[in-house]
Amino acid sequence: MVPEVPELKASQAVSQAVKVLTKVKTWQLTAGAATLGLVLSAVAVASAGPWDSSGQRTAEARRAASQEAGGGTDHGRDGRSAEPDAAPSARAVLAAPAGSVPGPAKDALADVLDPLLNDPALGKRRTAAVVDAATGERLYGKSSGTALTPASTTKLATAVAALSMPGSDHRIDTKTVIEPGSKAHKVVLVGGGDPTLTAHKDAGPNASLRTLADATAKELKDRDADEVALSYDTSVYSGPLLHPIGPNENIAPVSALMADEGRMDDSSSGPAPRESDPAAATARQFADLLHDRGIRTKGEPGPGRASGKAEELAKVSSPPVSALVERMLTHSDNDIAEALARQVALATDEAASFDGGGKAIRKELAKLRLPLSGSHFADGSGLDRADKVSADLLTQVLAHAVERERPGLRPVLTGLPVAGFTGTLTKRYADEADAAGIGLVRAKTGTLTGVNTLAGTVVDADGRLLVFAFMTDGTVNPGQAQAALDRLASTVANCGCR
Repeated sequence: MVPEVPELKASQAVSQAVKVLTKVKTWQLTAGAATLGLVLSAVAVASAGPWDSSGQRTAEARRAASQEAGGGTDHGRDGRSAEPDAAPSARAVLAAPAGSVPGPAKDALADVLDPLLNDPALGKRRTAAVVDAATGERLYGKSSGTALTPASTTKLATAVAALSMPGSDHRIDTKTVIEPGSKAHKVVLVGGGDPTLTAHKDAGPNASLRTLADATAKELKDRDADEVALSYDTSVYSGPLLHPIGPNENIAPVSALMADEGRMDDSSSGPAPRESDPAAATARQFADLLHDRGIRTKGEPGPGRASGKAEELAKVSSPPVSALVERMLTHSDNDIAEALARQVALATDEAASFDGGGKAIRKELAKLRLPLSGSHFADGSGLDRADKVSADLLTQVLAHAVERERPGLRPVLTGLPVAGFTGTLTKRYADEADAAGIGLVRAKTGTLTGVNTLAGTVVDADGRLLVFAFMTDGTVNPGQAQAALDRLASTVANCGCR
């Protein structure tokens, strides 16, 4: 498997992008960033997710500041006045999401995309769809209803399903409980499936195993308990822990209890060595943290199950699903994807397993009346080649997220990597032929050996918001295939196509 490209710091991404600024129209950069931003700001988003932590907002602010004065708002940087300047393009930008500017002509769009889609680098099979976000009309399609292996663009479906059920505000709890009436003080560490639980000192917005240990130790001391029998409960999940691809640095065994995604190094995204039993490793960490706080544990913690009579000692909660979705999409995080699939399963009375998660995702997408012909979800991450979706499905997933009446789906858009700036698109769009897409293309990547996909949004040269999906199978050179996909998206972004 070819892993996704890791994130670079925003300053590095900006440095790379400056070289191609002259190739992109200044007004279009403003429209590309501002139009989608205005669409999103029409509703309140519960969490900013990875925008701040990954430098997405910082990078875009620096790019905007590097443009000529007079366009956009001045925030007082670089010695400029704190008074905001007029934004001469504001009227047109605001009008675009409402559909007041015409969309591209179908024939003209086909004239520019057909030759690019015939690039041999795109392998034996390729499908495509471009849809007008305002109307939902398909403007371009090539075998768009044919289901292919989507790789990580599967995460778009997982995201929409999770934001629908259990919902954008849902948080995942990790807790400790104590069994009543036991002289041995039986304490159980109960995993709820939080994929962002961390044992690091700096937890940031994530639930902290240290905070849980603090609160648990305090409660135990209030009960005059300084020694406990510790076990851990992962029973909320069922089925195999190991993904069908086998041991792989792109994903840990999927456990309901796992700190720092079972990583055995200090990384926070991308491939890394993983614990073979993340739950046991997390329970050992927790036992050490209790010991540091004056609570001894009897022997090694082992697997167990909390009874219905167990009393809660302490609890920590994950960021909301909205933030988890954004992080999953920006970094193509497989561990978060599988955790979210299981949360959908739990909320829809399916088994919290690979199979149950796939069934639950399909069930939620069916409620939205999305085109599911030929679709199959074998997991939530897209690592399984048995996953099948169509370009029509991917574009309709994105089109639903754009709709004003579905504000709960907005994190699907805010989490998309930005070409040349964030997440898995940080190092993409480096070629001169497709550099015009930098800052304009926002898309989810998908990469497996022989499979390359790209699905996302652009604002075209006339200010029209479009969604697209390009899927390929049978590619030989991943670099060339990715460049060809990037060129397709850049062309949609820069095409007036009348």
